[in-house]
Amino acid sequence: MTSAIEVRDLVVERGKRRVLHGISCTVPAGSVAGLLGPSGSGKTTLIRAVVGVQVVRSGTVTVLGEPAGSATLRRTVGYVTQAPSVYADLSVRENARYFASLYGLSSPEADRAIADVGLAGAAGQLVGNLSGGQRSRASLACAMIGQPRLLVLDEPTVGQDPVLRADLWAKFHALAAAGTTLLVSSHVMDEAGRCDRLLLIREGRLIGDDSPAAIRASAGTDDLEEAFLRLIRGTGEGVAA
Repeated sequence: MTSAIEVRDLVVERGKRRVLHGISCTVPAGSVAGLLGPSGSGKTTLIRAVVGVQVVRSGTVTVLGEPAGSATLRRTVGYVTQAPSVYADLSVRENARYFASLYGLSSPEADRAIADVGLAGAAGQLVGNLSGGQRSRASLACAMIGQPRLLVLDEPTVGQDPVLRADLWAKFHALAAAGTTLLVSSHVMDEAGRCDRLLLIREGRLIGDDSPAAIRASAGTDDLEEAFLRLIRGTGEGVAA
């Protein structure tokens, strides 16, 4: 399989407002793809379509060779939302071991996932008592336990300090090297250079779909943020807010 995600002519509407305007893109298997754009640009809507929980007006989304949302994908796709998706009244360890049990996995595998996201020292703490960044990492640990073939992460580094952000990106690339595909959304342009491929989205339209090097070259600048702004200006939509 050369592509883990294939999106074709995807249109999503909410009420009378069109949120995604005929988006088409692919994410190569075993890569770290960044979905970048300003807040409100449609990143979360596109992610929801990929994991199969978004009603679409038209178009298709294929994930690991199956229609998005297929029952066969439930054990192979991990999804971390912007809001923590773990139980606040359980400890980090209890959460991880509970999710591990759903996959028929052992406690050591749950503990390994906790360590992988830098929470070994907080494993016994209630999730409800953690900082926002720690809760996000607890959610990530639980999503990683089942060793998904596709890991979809919606703004996973928000609230993380620079050292932890660097550690998480190193983990993302280690997962990709082992065969997992990652789709990581962000509105922080300095994370763009950490991706193998970039999907740049603005007001529900895809304005870039290529490697960071190719996007720099096409925009005529070595600065990815400036490249993004030049691509936006080239669409006639103005400068990003």
